[in-house]
Amino acid sequence: MLSAKRILLIIGGGIAAYKTLDLIRRLRERGASVTPVLTRAGAEFVTPLAVSALAGQKVFSDLFDLTDEAEMGHIQLSRSADLIVVAPATADLMAKMATGRADDLASTVLLATDTPVLIAPAMNVRMWEHPATQRNIAVLKGDGITFVGPNAGDMACGEHGPGRMAEVPEILSAIETALGDGPLKGQRVLVTSGPTHEPIDPVRYIANRSSGAQGTAIARALAALGAHVVFVTGPATVPPPDGVIVIRVETAQEMLDAVEATLPVDAAICAAAVADWRVSSASDHKIKKTKGGLPVLEFAENPDILATLSQKTTDRPRLVVGFAAETNDVIANATAKRARKGCDWIVANDVRPDTGIMGGSENAVTLITADGAEDWPRMGKDQVATQLAARIATALS
Repeated sequence: MLSAKRILLIIGGGIAAYKTLDLIRRLRERGASVTPVLTRAGAEFVTPLAVSALAGQKVFSDLFDLTDEAEMGHIQLSRSADLIVVAPATADLMAKMATGRADDLASTVLLATDTPVLIAPAMNVRMWEHPATQRNIAVLKGDGITFVGPNAGDMACGEHGPGRMAEVPEILSAIETALGDGPLKGQRVLVTSGPTHEPIDPVRYIANRSSGAQGTAIARALAALGAHVVFVTGPATVPPPDGVIVIRVETAQEMLDAVEATLPVDAAICAAAVADWRVSSASDHKIKKTKGGLPVLEFAENPDILATLSQKTTDRPRLVVGFAAETNDVIANATAKRARKGCDWIVANDVRPDTGIMGGSENAVTLITADGAEDWPRMGKDQVATQLAARIATALS
């Protein structure tokens, strides 16, 4: 799987850097070429000579190397690989990546790249658990950075817990997954997920009962088939998947703006439970109870994201898939919705409270297309996502 693949390996400064020597050897055994970038701190743990000997290539380390930079070497390095791997990814390197710093060769390469990035974090357990590091992790995942590890265990510092760099076989497996040639490789897919929150005042809002579980599962399944997934999510309770671009929104209008900014895409899967209405004039202060009676709220209709995408005359995705959460006449209502919105497919489900589907771990859907309605058996949401992703791959092939 790795034959002729080009890996740019950035070696950070941590005791786990010694594992990268074995990683280089195993990558080359599998037919990959490895171009090493060694940070100044990394050179305190492994020598440039050892890295170069195993990689069979020059080690890059200096941002201001006159020979390399005469040809804009940091730009060439950042874009000439199939995958950039950062191992070990120290807390410092992750902080630089999250904040866009570029004060050495490694961070400059990472800021200048349009190549997928896989990182293998390694640090002291307290550093890993620190709120600043956790904020940086969230930013990096939102930027589409893929993680492998860290693992929990004994550390060189004598402490125990999460922070050990993943073992070499785990990193190899993650590299193979990242470089896999799935049926959706090269396809850009938009997935919307979660509810929207429409403010009434600063402390109250209108929303739908959606955890975001099904949308998250669909995004994960599409990414596993090689798609470049942009995941636009409302304030869901289920965390977004790794390895996708995450855009967080609150309201329906924010979601529409984010969706339109993402175009063009090959396919759009609108799994979000968007609130149909909003308060036309949300209060900027908490509405108080008064003896004068109940407050009067005036409503306005929210933008219809599914219809907007489906009826575009330019930049319309080749495949637009909507969802219909119904409580009665599921097939009839969903079929009418497909015709009304103009989308290609509708995934319909019965969300009456007694089904346990809304917010639950299972789903029972009917796929409605131009060819009719196809009932799927009740199954886990991950299984629904896998089956739907496979159908999408077939449709886009």
